[in-house]
Amino acid sequence: MDQIIECVPNFSEGRNPAIIKQITDEIETVAFVRLLNVDPGKATNRTVVTFVGTPAAVVEAAFLAIKKAGELIDMRSHKGEHPRMGATDVCPLIPIAGISMEETAEWARKLAEKVGRELQLPVYCYEAAQPDKSRSNLSVIRAGEYEGFFKKIKLTEWKPDFGPAEFDARRGATVIGARDFLVAYNVNLNTTSTRRANSVAFDVREAGRVKTDKATGKPVTDAQGKPVQVPGTLKFVKAIGWYIEEYGIAQISMNLTNIRETPVHKAFDAVCESAAQRGLRVTGSELVGLIPLQAMLDAGRYFLAKQQRSTGVSEKELIRIAILSMGLDELAPFVPEERIIEYLLKKEGDARLVGMTLRDFADETASESPAPGGGSIAAYAGALGASLATMVANLSSHKKGWDARWKEFSDWAGKGQDYKDQLLRLVDADTHAFNGIMAAFGLPKGNPEEKATRHAAIQAATRTAIEVPFRVMETAYGCMDLIKAMAIHGNPNSVSDAGVGALCVRAAVLGAYMNVRINAAGYDDKAYVADILAQGSAIQEMTIEAETQIREIVNEKIGV
Repeated sequence: MDQIIECVPNFSEGRNPAIIKQITDEIETVAFVRLLNVDPGKATNRTVVTFVGTPAAVVEAAFLAIKKAGELIDMRSHKGEHPRMGATDVCPLIPIAGISMEETAEWARKLAEKVGRELQLPVYCYEAAQPDKSRSNLSVIRAGEYEGFFKKIKLTEWKPDFGPAEFDARRGATVIGARDFLVAYNVNLNTTSTRRANSVAFDVREAGRVKTDKATGKPVTDAQGKPVQVPGTLKFVKAIGWYIEEYGIAQISMNLTNIRETPVHKAFDAVCESAAQRGLRVTGSELVGLIPLQAMLDAGRYFLAKQQRSTGVSEKELIRIAILSMGLDELAPFVPEERIIEYLLKKEGDARLVGMTLRDFADETASESPAPGGGSIAAYAGALGASLATMVANLSSHKKGWDARWKEFSDWAGKGQDYKDQLLRLVDADTHAFNGIMAAFGLPKGNPEEKATRHAAIQAATRTAIEVPFRVMETAYGCMDLIKAMAIHGNPNSVSDAGVGALCVRAAVLGAYMNVRINAAGYDDKAYVADILAQGSAIQEMTIEAETQIREIVNEKIGV
């Protein structure tokens, strides 16, 4: 699937599992769509559903879900803490891979038109799908909510973009659009007061609050008589305070619309600061729906850096620190495999080898199967070399008396983690490349056309089988600067670990080059082969020279 979009419809039902399942069942009937997450909320009486797929498939699945929600949800009896205007309150499309925001917006408008025409439902477009920027903001569209829309829809300026200009008492209306990835994030307070929670929300949200005259308590207006707004501390943040009866606490409910500019950890700390100034305490937080992996990694690094601890730790540890620091598991368990979008999108088998135990990996290598072979082992040897150097960097960062240098070694450790992760990915990539060659050789060759197709497939697979071990060479050699720095400047008690790391990297580069050479022998483009072999030979020589220098440094420091 070259083009992938995400859809995150919000349905106005969070208490009846049977209704929710009937809606999500409709989504799962569509081919090329994958349901990722279903997140119901009792207090909000709202369920956030996340699914991904090809654009046409996602539009079809969304249409079926909107249709089913309109059949099952009666807005006349709906009550909940979250603002809402319809059975399917909002249905955004988000570009994930291979597709632009402009293209995604076109798909959103196709969905909106189909819903309005076939379901006779009032539909408003928002964000990138709305050309009229005066009505592209979701909160502006939804103002007045379900109860106020019977009159609002009759206003000329609020005629729906698609569907009838008649508010449907049972189904309400819906908003469909295209936007960037949005993180719905709630921060928990040790209070039951909605008013106090709202005060914190107004402190942090971009819109802020209306300025009031301290003497009279009345709103301050500008020359045109409009209320003067005092902006909050966080850009790209919408927030309100509410009381959640289910948990017996008040929350700051936030939508983070640009997590590059205002990441989750920054929003969390801003709420903590505002709450403390008002005599409140943050006790934890919760994510609604999914979050990108990078947001969790950035949060983990942020909180480690605040402690002056090395940020060059594993992905798993960074996520653990983020969960602990923001109390993401206070109200319910936070399972990364179920909440991080990249983990949910992983294909089964992408990392089969690196997911094995050490014994299983050795047993698989020792079996009669030709893969994993030398290429995967070379990549793993390089990963071990990078890991040893990273260990030295982390030990040095936390060494007693070396506090002033923690950042220096933390940066080295971060580089080591990157090298390690790249090489681990190449362990499975090399085996996938070998399997690709075997699959190409297995293609039919009964006639000239089949023979030509088979030959082209073999050549394409062979090129991949050359490039993967070459990337192992480049990546493993890149570790040598880190290993040398650790041998010279790192914790002297761990200098032998740096030496072993250099030996591992040497084995990785030399072993990978053997795989480059053996696969290059079967490739037709001789100019490409000559160039890649020349580059590989140069990397091999530089690696041997670097390993010799590091071994001399290590032996001199050991001194025995």
